[in-house]
Amino acid sequence: MRYVEEFRDPQAAKALLSKIEKVTAEIGATKEKPIHIMEICGGHTHAIFRYGLDRLTPEGIEFIHGPGCPVCVLPMSRVDECVQIAEKDNVIFTTFGDAMRVPGTRKSLLQAKADGADIRMVYSPLDALELARRNPDKEVVFFGLGFETTTPSTALSIQQAAREGLPNFSVFCNHITVPEPIKVLLDDPYMVLDGFVGPGHVSMVIGIHPYDFIAQDYGKPIVVAGFEPLDLLQSVLMVLEQIRDGRAEVENQYARIVPEHGNPVSIAAMADVYQRRPSFEWRGLGEIDSSGLRIRDQYKAFDAEEKFGIGYAAGQRSVQEPDGCECGAVMTGRIKPTACPKFGNGCTPEMPLGALMVSSEGACAAYWQYGGRRAVEAAE
Repeated sequence: MRYVEEFRDPQAAKALLSKIEKVTAEIGATKEKPIHIMEICGGHTHAIFRYGLDRLTPEGIEFIHGPGCPVCVLPMSRVDECVQIAEKDNVIFTTFGDAMRVPGTRKSLLQAKADGADIRMVYSPLDALELARRNPDKEVVFFGLGFETTTPSTALSIQQAAREGLPNFSVFCNHITVPEPIKVLLDDPYMVLDGFVGPGHVSMVIGIHPYDFIAQDYGKPIVVAGFEPLDLLQSVLMVLEQIRDGRAEVENQYARIVPEHGNPVSIAAMADVYQRRPSFEWRGLGEIDSSGLRIRDQYKAFDAEEKFGIGYAAGQRSVQEPDGCECGAVMTGRIKPTACPKFGNGCTPEMPLGALMVSSEGACAAYWQYGGRRAVEAAE
């Protein structure tokens, strides 16, 4: 397939791996003293395991799996509030499919649907808008979830609802931003991070400069990367070369897609519709200042938190993780998924306990899908 196969070329991969091995040796990294590179995005985590990059790269490189999966960092309290809205009379609750099975304290959205709530999977907030048009006697709520990648589409849908005057459409806004949790990880004295592979799809929207603080304030290199195996290998090489040369810069490996300053139309829509929350709770990380977005007052008619009196509008409560679930430790890179006592032992894709096993981008799901029983046996 043109434009895909060229980024999966075995010969090109071998050439990159040879260069990676050479630079790793020049740095002096070994299995006992590795270079720790965090891939922030869950899509990168799955690509690393799908293509076996963790086994092909030298032992002197250790991949740390970051919190880059919006479903995975969704606190259980927000799932509870989704269910609370969905179970109200006269509500059609719409959501992306990967959020359906995330467990709350009482049930998941999928279980609430089985119990009779009108919950529908959609592929875009535009689908929710159309449902609102077709069902004027129903309150249609869209579960706005995701990083900067999906944030503009929700903003544009709210603008469209305002233009049309759709009083029965609202958004339960759970959009969050990537740079803020990276700072939290870098400030954690227990974290050992030498460099980052940054999420390309996020930078398609915001550009590369929101990551300048990583290089300037913390002296760590970051390379914004694509999602094919050669993208990732080249990005790892670029990080290693910066470390070898004593540099700390923000580099753009994904320049064929990512503009330096992002997408101006998307940025303008986000600025118009959203403002920063003082703080927002992340699963495994707790409350992080200015990391969440809320709908501005001029659009509050389309804010489900205001309309239904839930969430931060009503004083959101925090909820503890289930006993034995170590999603938080996995997302912060403290442990590998197989070190969680519930991995494969009460938490599997068929019966997930934590969000990292539910999400298609979760680290635990990646270990299970591409390691299977071997991953469980390695943990025992």
